[in-house]
Amino acid sequence: MQPVKSNHGRINLDPDKAEAGLAQLVLTVVELLRQIVERHAIRRVEGGTLTEEQIENLGVALMNLEDKMEELRNVFGLEAEDLNIDLGPLGNLL
Repeated sequence: MQPVKSNHGRINLDPDKAEAGLAQLVLTVVELLRQIVERHAIRRVEGGTLTEEQIENLGVALMNLEDKMEELRNVFGLEAEDLNIDLGPLGNLL
């Protein structure tokens, strides 16, 4: 399967490559949510409100999620930078 890439980081929704474009869009949203969860987790760890066991469990969960994202990117032939879509005047998403 050919990845759907463009020169400017925009999602290409070519009808002939709709599956790859949809995968890119979905993985972009999932990556955005993963980064938000990771930032929140770091704030909680730094806030000192978690036990050592909770910190360990959180770290393992975040590593597993990152591994799964890498696996899914590989399935669809995408690189991490392919998920950083260009939002025009707002800049890049990630």
